[in-house]
Amino acid sequence: MNVVITGANRGIGLALVKQYLDAGHTVYALCRNSSDALNATGAEVISGVDVGAPESLPMALATLDDIAIDILINNAGVLANEAITDWQPNTIDYQFRVNAMGPLLVTQCLLKQLSTGSKVALITSRMGSMADNGSGGYYGYRMSKAALNAAGVSLANDLKADGIAVGLFHPGFVQTEMVGGNGDVDADTAAASLVARIGELTTANAGRFIHAKGDVLPW
Repeated sequence: MNVVITGANRGIGLALVKQYLDAGHTVYALCRNSSDALNATGAEVISGVDVGAPESLPMALATLDDIAIDILINNAGVLANEAITDWQPNTIDYQFRVNAMGPLLVTQCLLKQLSTGSKVALITSRMGSMADNGSGGYYGYRMSKAALNAAGVSLANDLKADGIAVGLFHPGFVQTEMVGGNGDVDADTAAASLVARIGELTTANAGRFIHAKGDVLPW
């Protein structure tokens, strides 16, 4: 299979790259800037892909024009921490561009490489859940992930007729650089769970908001 992963240079993305390679698949690892760890994997690294710069994506993704994509994993994301009394509009705007618009635009740019049986995975967060929000704060991240969830459901409905399954997956609270190394699960464990959930994804269960462990999450 051909697997395309955004945000592949570190964290969950890098762990996903390694696991799909270990399973014998061809992996196209997309990132703004590569890393030594990613270069050492043997993946097909495509740097210069900035999902937060919409105008650059068609050209940045053109190298994939002749690749039939079996699995597209929209993993790239950013996190900032705004409070009601301490926030900047530009950080909220940037999170929307990367976390919500980015995955949608990447999927749109690569639609012609998807076909019946292809899968699109959106790595979202339970912090985008309305029902699960018991602590407030993190305005840009929560709003952008809620927007991503809305886009994912629309994509699932729009692409189902073409036999393309779209799933929304929360990886857990993962120990990555993005959260300062905090978390209750390491990137390799989270990636293994995500690979399993993506393996289970079909058009029949598309559009659901799923924890990497398999639980259905509330919107």
